[in-house]
Amino acid sequence: MEQSAHTTMGLSASSEPTLRVMSLHALAYCERLFYLEEVEGIRVADAALLDGCRVHEELDGGELASYTLEAPLLGLRGRVDAVRCRDGQLMPVEVKKGRAAPAQPGGDPDGGGDGKTAWSPDRIQLGAYALLLEEALGVRIDEGRVRYLADQVTVRVPIDDALRQQVHAHIARARALRLQVVRPPVTDNERLCVRCSLAPVCLPEEERLARDPEHQPVRLFPPHPDRLVLHVLESGTHVGRKGDQLAVRPREGGETLYPIRRVGAVVIHGYAQISTQALRLCCDHDVMVQWMTPTGQVMGSLVAGGDSPQRHLRQFRALEDGQVRLHLARLLVASKIDAQLHFLLRGSRGASRSEEMKRAVEGVRQAARQVPEAADVEQLLGLEGSAAAAYFEGLALLLRPDLDERLRFARRSRRPAADRVNTLLNYGYGMLYRECLAAIQAVGLHPGVGFYHRPRSSALPLALDLMELFRVPLVDMAVVAALNRDTFDADADFEERGGQVWLTDDGRQKAIEVFERRKRDEWKHSVVGYSLCYARMIELEVRLLEKEWSGEGKLFARFRLR
Repeated sequence: MEQSAHTTMGLSASSEPTLRVMSLHALAYCERLFYLEEVEGIRVADAALLDGCRVHEELDGGELASYTLEAPLLGLRGRVDAVRCRDGQLMPVEVKKGRAAPAQPGGDPDGGGDGKTAWSPDRIQLGAYALLLEEALGVRIDEGRVRYLADQVTVRVPIDDALRQQVHAHIARARALRLQVVRPPVTDNERLCVRCSLAPVCLPEEERLARDPEHQPVRLFPPHPDRLVLHVLESGTHVGRKGDQLAVRPREGGETLYPIRRVGAVVIHGYAQISTQALRLCCDHDVMVQWMTPTGQVMGSLVAGGDSPQRHLRQFRALEDGQVRLHLARLLVASKIDAQLHFLLRGSRGASRSEEMKRAVEGVRQAARQVPEAADVEQLLGLEGSAAAAYFEGLALLLRPDLDERLRFARRSRRPAADRVNTLLNYGYGMLYRECLAAIQAVGLHPGVGFYHRPRSSALPLALDLMELFRVPLVDMAVVAALNRDTFDADADFEERGGQVWLTDDGRQKAIEVFERRKRDEWKHSVVGYSLCYARMIELEVRLLEKEWSGEGKLFARFRLR
């Protein structure tokens, strides 16, 4: 029954969505993996998956034929790699890129020889395809084959009553899990996590560390983003599509092409344009598009796909509890004030520290001492304000005394900024807000439901909450260092209009470069013990926050700067 084209078989779909056979493979591997992929819709195309797709594409052009099947009565759908006919009997064949499992003593004597057998998830998958064929064609399937390419072994798998019962049990378990709001627990088998593409989402090692402080976590979270952020700054620039590339064409100058697989987000500053074709390409590849004003405020964003209602429900239920909100707010404020204190201490010298700096440091310390005992969010807001007042007095002392007077810092002023330093801080905070919002939306949480900030204007509370962890290391430190290095020119990079100070086009370009360079700086996380850049650290803290309110760990906002 060899064919060269894909064939679709099956009956009309029932009202209940069918399960993918691959989802049963995931379920047999790890229930949490199944839940993340099939219930919450999280899938990561890692290198192993892409290699597997290439293997199947190569086989499709050779002797094997694949078939797309659907069996509504069974409740399954899937694409079997091949169906062969031997002695008048149909036989499903699955092809795997890896190695076969070692046969256990006393195991199946009809395996693939050389002491090899099929892995349990592969048996479940093959059994499911056999049942799919039986319903679609009305035939009896007695056996199948799994071909392991890494060691060139083909394993025989009998489709017996025991395997059939296992398949039906997995279908029943999968249906039950689809009705749950709470994720299944992290597997006890640590070896499974090392090969799992969703380990950076699941964070199993971090959860084990939260349960056991003596645990030495294996690093499964990537240190750097694998895709870049494309900033479109010049007004009149057009972003279009050419095949699988974004084509950026300014009003003057040549066109630049960016392969979509290298782009993680597109940020449109000011009055640039992006075509609907380019937006569709971004959606197809999970590339977020955000629009910002020339002053650094986020106006809106386009996020591909739909959010997971399970994640939102867990978030809403947890943050309805006032004690949960207060607990998280204490952690947040304590981390922010500690970062402010650390920056002042590191930026000044102990023996030669001025009296003004000593007063600023003591003011921050006094607020920090009271945070653990704060009775409510209102008291925390007061303590945060007291610490900020002292901190910004000290921040002014960290700038070089010989700087241009126009690049000095007197006091904190929000929008509109009255001086150049505040202009830089405000723009940096806007960029940080964009980054935090992108991380929250990428994780699948609702940015409008937070635990510390109240809803106001168009700023989303959870993004404002997360920003507090990173204001000092990502913006304040970067701005002070850039000013002390003479990165900014008081004339060329700023303009004054109506008593307000604005960044010029050159100034915005420099500010973005300073922020993006700081995002790439790698830093050893003081809790999880491995190094990662700040861009990844923001995402990690969002995922740790979700674990915190889900009762899966206590690592959120515990990191401290050295």
